[in-house]
Amino acid sequence: MISVKVYNLQGEEAGSEQLPEALFGMPWNNSLVKQVVDAKLANSRNVIAHAKGRGEVSGGGKKPWRQKGTGRARHGSIRSPIWVGGGVTHGPNKEKNYSQKINKQMQRKALLISLSRKAKDGEIMILDTVRMQEPKTKLAAKAFTALSHVPAFPKLGQKGGRVLLMIPGKDDVVVRATRNLPYVTPQEARNMDLLSVLEHKYIIIPKEALAVIQKTFVK
Repeated sequence: MISVKVYNLQGEEAGSEQLPEALFGMPWNNSLVKQVVDAKLANSRNVIAHAKGRGEVSGGGKKPWRQKGTGRARHGSIRSPIWVGGGVTHGPNKEKNYSQKINKQMQRKALLISLSRKAKDGEIMILDTVRMQEPKTKLAAKAFTALSHVPAFPKLGQKGGRVLLMIPGKDDVVVRATRNLPYVTPQEARNMDLLSVLEHKYIIIPKEALAVIQKTFVK
């Protein structure tokens, strides 16, 4: 078990918490994390580049001129790739499939490896609770300002210190209070994914969300 300090929304210590080894004690595996990241990016790729082939361009319904007797080279259609305005040969095609297969076990392991690395680097903060009384940006900004004064988490929630805020479940109050903070991203704990973890400098996990993460991702 890994022992860490627990803080409240005022930036004060509120006890300690034992982080489970199954979540935060995995050894780093660079090749696996890269493989899963590459697959996720490929699977989310929106293929829009497309060049029309000779069967897609307009015109060319008839032979430009007769086959013989004109002194010119023979042609069957102005859609030919050698004509200006004709189809493109071997151009990009929107039907191309870039997706890669990646199984759930690999995705889950890569996520746990990244969480473990974050914990080792001191980039995970545990909160006693994340509940707020009102959905006001002022309250959220005040809380993150207080948390940024914790010595181990400089610039938390500010430029250079993007935060992934885990919430135990659906919480419209917290989401509405933080959505206007440019460097804070709220996300339900059950929906945590590898790309979100890697895109943020810090991860804030309330104790309630920690239980949800353990139940969801530790098999």
